[in-house]
Amino acid sequence: MTTLAYRSSGTGAPLVFLHGNPASSHLWRKVMPSMPGRRLAPDLIGMGESPRPDIAYTFDDHARYLDEWFDALELEDVVLIGHDWGGALAADWASRHPSRVRALAFTEAVLKPMSWDEFPPAGADLFRALKTPGIGESMINDFLPPEYAFQDHRPVLQWTRSMPLGGEPAAVVSRIEAFDRWLGSSPEIPKLLVTFKPDYDTMLTPSMIDWCASNFASLQVVRRPEKAGHHTPEDQPEALTQTLSTWLSEAPAEQ
Repeated sequence: MTTLAYRSSGTGAPLVFLHGNPASSHLWRKVMPSMPGRRLAPDLIGMGESPRPDIAYTFDDHARYLDEWFDALELEDVVLIGHDWGGALAADWASRHPSRVRALAFTEAVLKPMSWDEFPPAGADLFRALKTPGIGESMINDFLPPEYAFQDHRPVLQWTRSMPLGGEPAAVVSRIEAFDRWLGSSPEIPKLLVTFKPDYDTMLTPSMIDWCASNFASLQVVRRPEKAGHHTPEDQPEALTQTLSTWLSEAPAEQ
């Protein structure tokens, strides 16, 4: 039995949709119905309808609970689709279980340790404050959009403090560097990066997108003309679904 709450529909080869911060599987509600196969979307530990244990909610904690979830459902031949930290968790899991992975897709995902200069300027000041002990705790209510007010603040704050900026936190930077090496040395696994025309500050700047294109093996970058902010599954669900469906009908068959 799995600890994590999750959405599930359909049959066939599994597609796993992983959300980021601050969000839950609710993020994928407009994308999943039109996708083929067995669609699954867990709520990360401490988020959505999943339990809220007394843990630190580090990257390692989230990865450990996800490992248990994948094993409990005996998922094989998986297509992973990740947004924000869900993209990092997808790449991390895939790098440690390559024989169970069919393909990987990302949108607005945490895929690279960044310098502060690489981070969008409007977000840099906010994240510096959220990462500061005492200040972050006092700010977190304002950081959460109204639709995420139900969230436990501990995982939300910890995720902001886990953002790999300026070499910190070192444990997260090390973990991302490890899966980046795998992403660059696994041409047998098709990969997709879906980007949109920025409507406001986004995670993946043009230089970040170019870096991914230069460093990840078998990566297809689809640059959609529609406008979207960071939460692309909310802003452009139809365009994202169309791109994912087209890619799924082609890329995995190349293995």
